[in-house]
Amino acid sequence: MRRCSVLTGILSILALTLPACVDPEVEDGETDGFASGKADGGIDEGSPEALGVLALVNDSGLTAAKLKADAGVTARVAGNIVKHRLGADGTAGTADDDPYDTLHELDAIPYVGPATLNALLELARDRGLVGGGAATFEVVFSPQPAASAHTAKIAKLIREAQTSVDIAMYSYSDAGVAAALADAVTRGVKVRFLFETASEDKKLIDAAARAASKSGRLEAAGIDVRYVNKILHHKFLIVDGPRDDASRAATAKLVTGSANWSSTGGTVYDENTLFVQGSAELSAAFQHEFDILWTGSRDFVGPAPAQPRSTANISVAQVADEPGVNLLLTSLNFRPTGADGTTWSVNKDSTVVSDVWVDSIRNAQTSIHIASGHMRLRPVAEALIARKQASPNLDIKIYLDQQEFISASGHTAQVAEVAACLSAATTPAQTRDCKANNFLFSRALVDAGIDVRFKSFAYRWDASYAAQMHSKYMVVDGKELISGSYNLSMNAEQATFENALHLEGSQHAALLGQYEQNFGTMWNTGRADNLLASLRSTVSTAATIPLVFPSMALSYSELEGLRALIRSNCALADSPEYRSNATAHRVCPR
Repeated sequence: MRRCSVLTGILSILALTLPACVDPEVEDGETDGFASGKADGGIDEGSPEALGVLALVNDSGLTAAKLKADAGVTARVAGNIVKHRLGADGTAGTADDDPYDTLHELDAIPYVGPATLNALLELARDRGLVGGGAATFEVVFSPQPAASAHTAKIAKLIREAQTSVDIAMYSYSDAGVAAALADAVTRGVKVRFLFETASEDKKLIDAAARAASKSGRLEAAGIDVRYVNKILHHKFLIVDGPRDDASRAATAKLVTGSANWSSTGGTVYDENTLFVQGSAELSAAFQHEFDILWTGSRDFVGPAPAQPRSTANISVAQVADEPGVNLLLTSLNFRPTGADGTTWSVNKDSTVVSDVWVDSIRNAQTSIHIASGHMRLRPVAEALIARKQASPNLDIKIYLDQQEFISASGHTAQVAEVAACLSAATTPAQTRDCKANNFLFSRALVDAGIDVRFKSFAYRWDASYAAQMHSKYMVVDGKELISGSYNLSMNAEQATFENALHLEGSQHAALLGQYEQNFGTMWNTGRADNLLASLRSTVSTAATIPLVFPSMALSYSELEGLRALIRSNCALADSPEYRSNATAHRVCPR
């Protein structure tokens, strides 16, 4: 492979004295460096070119002899580069390996400078290690048939994993994902699993029951399972990420969204799951979040070998900024405490994710469309009401799960409760806590003139049959998206580890169009088929009155009227038995 074209300065002149068919070996001065943090040609830290070079020199199969032959560098340069990567014992895959995290680290190697970097870059390009294409975002909306659900796509990604799989998951039960994880371990892929359920499985005293738990079965498959002492509500996956090799940030595959890995999450609930590839910034951000939580986690303790911390210690600062892309994390409201750093304390004056929601609402110009399982976050609700008052013609639509409906009397009672709390408060902290209570804001939004609809499927909400509206996203002006695991509640902000992607800009126009289309579909659920009129007729005339029924999007007044009609035709609807055992009472005799 010819290298004459990549040499500059004195090396180009010297090349004229050599036979035309011979390439001079590349080597810089012992202490030559990249000017202003760049190599010749303007290679920035975190750029696709930089990540490609790092991927090349961190390749465990790249020997000094091969690097010399393929890159055209001197034996001294090749040996120095490989020696650093292998560590003191000179053996790949051991504890003292020291892969390169940045170009600056590579630059510090003796006789590595601009010319060497150019030679390495050309070889990285030849090997297809330099990306540069825009990140890709693909969304899967639930419900879907099982074969095309988000869980099927996740299982496929895990089966394709080559080096590592890191998972932070609230709820998981999918058999296809379980089989894919077991297969990954068998192939030598390193798998770590932060699992909310493990905190409960850990409490099982009976050894057999503990081994049969979800966490126990993961451990039996060779997967290291850990948990944190706060609620872990994340639902994200990193495949072949920058766990131990920072250069993999550019090629890692990510999954995040509202959906748990379950059959209901894929085939029953309204959900959204994003699949991302080629975003070094998001890969670094998610890996950094995982690493922080893994360091501050507690071991489930099972038969699987313990997986160590990441060695790359990557941060977003190490990669190039991607315009219009940001990851919002509630972990910024917390800090690890305790002797071993596995207890997390919260700063109750910090609301990092809520603040971004509020800013986006305040800056809306034409439309705000929110699909959320909950609406219990005062700053967001108050921002929506203020924005509607300031701009009455602004198109604000809020689609909520039925569990967010509160009757007029219930709303009055919760308003009085907050007022009494505030009246008794004597400190700023007490006032703050009064306003952070679990307040249902749906009625307040309706009273402010905001269009609110509920995904309605039963007289009384119950988890056993709820076909939940479980998405958590907002589209502003058709140009800005916030979406992830984050529920609109202060509990999510300050008692739970959550995430939300914040995407802006024309590069995301197609993706945002899909979200707007999904919102429109949910907003009109059952309305074209006149499901409400049909149900009201059944309730008024049938011998058996359905208390659980096909899902439909109803306004506050429509749902309020339907509930009143059911009560008037079913005397048992509010009886103690029906209240306490909704699962057993899905119909009511007239």
